[in-house]
Amino acid sequence: MARTPSRQTIIEEGARIVHARGFRAAGLKEILDAAGVPKGSFYFHFKSKEDFGLALVDHFQSLIESAGEKLLGDQGTPPLERLARFMDAYENMFEKMGFSRGCPIGNLMQEMSDVSEAFRERVARAYEGMHAAIQAVLDEAKGLGQVAGHLDTEETAWFILDSWEGAIMHMKLAKSTRPLRICRRMVFERILAGADAHARKRGGKRHG
Repeated sequence: MARTPSRQTIIEEGARIVHARGFRAAGLKEILDAAGVPKGSFYFHFKSKEDFGLALVDHFQSLIESAGEKLLGDQGTPPLERLARFMDAYENMFEKMGFSRGCPIGNLMQEMSDVSEAFRERVARAYEGMHAAIQAVLDEAKGLGQVAGHLDTEETAWFILDSWEGAIMHMKLAKSTRPLRICRRMVFERILAGADAHARKRGGKRHG
């Protein structure tokens, strides 16, 4: 369906409210009042609240992919530095938001996976896209010899993403960036640095 101004306004206002309160807690009247459109406009653009929710997932995915492309896709910066900057940017954003809201995809994954199969599948697709972006950075780092050649980039990317999402949840509970900083430190000083050290050790053996 074509994106008309009223449809996009509903999505943007709905995204703001759902990100703050959750999908099931967000009422259609509240969203439509915020968007300044009548109820009839909602059903012109969406079949149901679930249909609207699926559009929200696509909207959140698009925002995350745009941020990922800007930070992770910067070919002028070394790959692991791009990953670090990506995590730093989100830490700064969450701090400005008062350690609330968190990741919208992670929130919907927690809230809706057991409620709606359509939601679960759509969120899974978005989450897989986030994983693919991280794996691409690790693959590039591996190709440049910045991490060990034996590193399984697919599994490592899943671990980084899952750990980061867990750290975001803890951040909301603790109202502190400490969980994010611990996660970041473990990723770069243990997992990836350990792989790099292993690569250097193997390289030394080959040349010894």
